[in-house]
Amino acid sequence: MSNYLAVLIFLGVGTAIVLITFAISKFLRPHNPYAEKTINYECAETAIGTSWIQFNARFYIFALIFVIFDVEAIFLFPWAVAFGQLGLYAFIEMVIFILILFFGYFYAWKKGAMQWV
Repeated sequence: MSNYLAVLIFLGVGTAIVLITFAISKFLRPHNPYAEKTINYECAETAIGTSWIQFNARFYIFALIFVIFDVEAIFLFPWAVAFGQLGLYAFIEMVIFILILFFGYFYAWKKGAMQWV
C-alpha cells in the first residue's frame, strides 16, 4: 500500500505545483487587452484576408514523409553502431524495416506526394 501512497503523493504535489504556478502567473501578469493584440499576423507582417483558409494537404503529407524518414535515420544509427554484436536476426529485421519504408516511399512518389507545387 505504501507504493501507491507514494505515487498519489507525487501526483498530488506535481498537480499542486502546476496549479500554484498558473495561479501566480495569472495574478502577476499584466492584463491590458486591446484590439491590436487580437489581429492575426505572420512573421510580423499584417495578414491579408482571413486566417481561415484551406491549405493544400500536399504540404502536410510532404512534412509527414520527412518526419518518417527522420525517424528511420534515428533507428538506423544505433543499429549500425551495434551491427557487429547483433547477428543475422537483427540484420533481417532491419532489411524488412527498410523495405517497408522503401515501399511506402515508392507509393507516396507514385501518388504524387513528392511533387512540390
